[in-house]
Amino acid sequence: MDRRALQQSLLELVRKTSAELPDDVATALIRGRRKEVKGTTGHYAMGVIQENFELARAKSQPICQDTGSILFFVTAPKGFDQAAFKAAADAAVSEATRVGYLRQNSVDSLTGKNSGTNLGPGSPSYHFEQGKKAGIDLRLILKGGGCENVGAQYSLPDSRMGADRDLAGVEKCILDAVNQAQGKGCGPGILGVTIGGDRATGYLHSKEQFLRKLDDRNPNRVLAALEKRIVEKANALGIGPMGFGGGTTLLGCKVGALDRLPASFFVTVSYMCWAYRRQGVLLDARGRIRQWLY
Repeated sequence: MDRRALQQSLLELVRKTSAELPDDVATALIRGRRKEVKGTTGHYAMGVIQENFELARAKSQPICQDTGSILFFVTAPKGFDQAAFKAAADAAVSEATRVGYLRQNSVDSLTGKNSGTNLGPGSPSYHFEQGKKAGIDLRLILKGGGCENVGAQYSLPDSRMGADRDLAGVEKCILDAVNQAQGKGCGPGILGVTIGGDRATGYLHSKEQFLRKLDDRNPNRVLAALEKRIVEKANALGIGPMGFGGGTTLLGCKVGALDRLPASFFVTVSYMCWAYRRQGVLLDARGRIRQWLY
């Protein structure tokens, strides 16, 4: 793999992720604005959101001042050099920060010192998986701190909500997370949910749900029905954009399930803000962008 070609591809991926919403997200936001009653605060808020993401795309500037946690998801063939990839990605992230595609956003948790490069322990975050195809499937999520703050994890049964270890209990947990957020995290939001797993795998798998397109359909009929039901019920709560009231509280909900231990039953909810910064590419053997995925 050509280090320079790979680094340039990564830099362009970071730029586009930071500045351009994927088409499925932009379409959902525009549709949500049309559903809001004209003259209401909710309709006004959705209008500001639309102006924001259209201006960011036109000027190739970050959609949000919080350019978020940097999450790389890489599926590559056997023999792929993970260390070389990380070195190229670190260099691309540092350059993206220098030129303004990313905000200086990585702070030492003990000293409060900002690295100025977005490089440090856990930043960026890399998730590698071996695939069977020759090319490299590379996806990036930039997840803001505000939406990360309103994520939640539940352990069933939960007597507070009357939630048992069943699908009805899972639904209560998800809707409780939406209700607790009350528009915080820059709604309208998108949920990534994991049923089962342990505390760590639950959060990782819930964020992997954000790699799905908003208009896809879960291959599991039970989960597909749950996703649809959650969006409908959440949008009937009246929370609306930014918590200002209205019918666009969620743009989507994506649910996955993992095996669990008999002693545990976790429901993990990750929340994504309207600035749903997710892009992906297929790379050729030299590291050049062959295809955009969203």
